[in-house]
Amino acid sequence: MEGIEGKVVVISGAGSGLGEAAARYLSAQGAKVVLGARRVERLQALTVETDVTRRAQVEHLVEDAVETFGQIDVMINNAGLMPHSPLERLKVDEWDRMIDVNLKGVLYGIAAALPRFKEQKAGHFINVSSVAGHKVSMNGAVYAATKHAVRALSEGLRREVKPYNIRTTVISPGAVATELPESITEPDVAEDIHGFYEDYAIPADSFARAVAFAVSQPEDVDINEILYRPTRQAL
Repeated sequence: MEGIEGKVVVISGAGSGLGEAAARYLSAQGAKVVLGARRVERLQALTVETDVTRRAQVEHLVEDAVETFGQIDVMINNAGLMPHSPLERLKVDEWDRMIDVNLKGVLYGIAAALPRFKEQKAGHFINVSSVAGHKVSMNGAVYAATKHAVRALSEGLRREVKPYNIRTTVISPGAVATELPESITEPDVAEDIHGFYEDYAIPADSFARAVAFAVSQPEDVDINEILYRPTRQAL
């Protein structure tokens, strides 16, 4: 696909699911992928152990990409957790973890790549939100709050980086077959979500194709937002 070959793409949360699918797809299209993941043993590409809740590790991920390939063209802030639960159950530790991974992890990715993009006068941020960034479901209030925040952050970023020729895309998938539901610790909620995903989820390469569409556009085209769902998903 034109516009992808030779680009240096850094992906956080690349150990499975959306990040892994994007890495495989973009690599097949000729991109040079640098993968950040907590579980590095699962990956065979250039991989840097990265916990996105630790800013220094995210900085190291980007630095490794630049040291290896001389630049960074695309930063995909993908790492995320979805431990749904009713607010009344007060799963405060899980709330904190979602904020740290889903929101602060994106901020740390921006902080790591933005100085490089400004220096280059080029670059592309892809931040991963969710349908939950548009719709709030039962038992998903905190998750939805983090994903709404990613959309707001991405729009603010878009407006601020125009002087530097930087592109920004936020992608909001619906139910996609990943390990995301495995982070749910409440048995009754987990049962409902697993059933929903079994009925509706589509393959993770749907996300990879959305990423490729945004990345492959000519440099004067900025795809700012992609929202997609399984065809049968109502929410």
